[in-house]
Amino acid sequence: MAGLIVLRPGIDWTATGGLFDWTLEFLVSRLSDRRAAEHLQEIIENNLGSFWLQDLSPEAQREVVAHWRTGLVAAGEEHLPETNQKPDVVAHLRELVAATYRLPAE
Repeated sequence: MAGLIVLRPGIDWTATGGLFDWTLEFLVSRLSDRRAAEHLQEIIENNLGSFWLQDLSPEAQREVVAHWRTGLVAAGEEHLPETNQKPDVVAHLRELVAATYRLPAE
């Protein structure tokens, strides 16, 4: 099953279910907004397969984007399993981070 992250309508990212879950799990312990973290945990636990950034408060949205921009790729490089596909998976994480820069400035 694939997962979908919608940053804004027209700006989205798809990944395998495992990478989608990992990308959300990366955020759960890092978010200061516990309601946002619980929302992400619910998506993971119930295999909902999609996350819309706009479902979070503006503050939580900014925090999610900041965490992805500053730590997602490095965490992937460090923590994802060493397989032949790892370079492609990390490149795919970079695509998500790049997509965050297409969001309108606040």
